[in-house]
Amino acid sequence: MKIVILDYPRENPGEIDWSGFDRLGSVTRYERTLEEDAAKRIGDADIVFLNKTVITRETLLQCPNLKFISVIATGYNTVDVDAAAELGIPVANVPSYGTEAIGQHAIALLLEITNHVAYHDGEVRKGRKNDENDWCFWDYPSIELENKVLGIIGLGRIGQITSRVAQAFGMKVLAYDSYKNESLVNENCHYADIDTVLMNSDVIALHCPLFAETENIINRENISKMKDGVIIINNSRGALIDEQALADALNCGKVYAAGLDAVRDEPIKPDNPLLSAKNCFITPHISWAAIECRQRLVDTSLENLKSFLEDKCANIVNGVK
Repeated sequence: MKIVILDYPRENPGEIDWSGFDRLGSVTRYERTLEEDAAKRIGDADIVFLNKTVITRETLLQCPNLKFISVIATGYNTVDVDAAAELGIPVANVPSYGTEAIGQHAIALLLEITNHVAYHDGEVRKGRKNDENDWCFWDYPSIELENKVLGIIGLGRIGQITSRVAQAFGMKVLAYDSYKNESLVNENCHYADIDTVLMNSDVIALHCPLFAETENIINRENISKMKDGVIIINNSRGALIDEQALADALNCGKVYAAGLDAVRDEPIKPDNPLLSAKNCFITPHISWAAIECRQRLVDTSLENLKSFLEDKCANIVNGVK
């Protein structure tokens, strides 16, 4: 059995174990594969794994031996899943591999905003001090989270992690979600409509999928409904935010700070208005990058293949069994 991994090292800069694939067939690995090279590299392979490589209908038609595709990620928009279904090729993904780590990163962004750890570490390392008698200094005051209201837009698996940690800090949670899980409701966590969440939250965290109805959910109109000095956290999808509207709100102080791990166009473009906005903290889409998450991606991808070989087909996204 011939196995091709079209973009290999994004999940494996060296510390992840991929050896299980070699026990199932002859494996060819590529560091990166452009869309125009995909068909040639797949060739007569039976199995394809990919992360960011684009697989089009045209590519699939040029690879008649292809029997199974597994995306080493949760999102599978890089594959023409409808064309694969028409050709009888199951497409699998890896759901929920980074739930805990992504929720953790949302809290990390929030704590950087409230405590400015990296900034003050840098000042200490520069040798800065107030005077010989003072042992402390700060350029930004710390913000206590106790009794603050966290609005969570999207109380799914990841939103629940953020909610749980926030409540441990003594925060109150208001959640907006089209599906209500009443088992999550307690004295510190309640569901509310979107306007109630926007108007009453000290911090707003985005944990919702990107759909037509959620694109630009953080826009000028919705920002105007928020408290002055609100904090916005987004490590879901960049297109949930109108970036110019957020930059303007940061620069005028309507929004106190934003912590982001995703932007609309990635990698981030030099002219992105958020790069020059005040109090905007941006990390390079690394919420998922814990070693445990990356090993889970690989392990689940391997299990997807084993399931296919056993005619069980786990995690199929295009309905082909």
